[in-house]
Amino acid sequence: MGTGSTYLAIMPKDMGKPNAKPGQRTSHLGAIALIVPLVAILAAAGWYSARAWVSIEGPPMPVTGYVAMTLGVVFSVVVGCGLMALLFYSSRHGYDEISYDQSQQRDDDHD
Repeated sequence: MGTGSTYLAIMPKDMGKPNAKPGQRTSHLGAIALIVPLVAILAAAGWYSARAWVSIEGPPMPVTGYVAMTLGVVFSVVVGCGLMALLFYSSRHGYDEISYDQSQQRDDDHD
């Protein structure tokens, strides 16, 4: 196990809750105050995009346009998922640890 898991094991459970007393239940008002505006923004964006999609006039998009758009979306999602997988892999296998030159460390020990 790395030092991160040791740190997490000794952290107090109330660490992420400022001004929380041990055993005190936290209010869900903060979560509601965050979720309601975000859902409202999502609904407004969905309404706007649906309205814009229907109101745009012009020639219909050919099948090749839909194929290109689908391939672009799929490729973007695959690249995003691949990069996130590499991020988690490198973090869990210690590639994100601070590196140092061992010869420099030996020189520092002799000083």
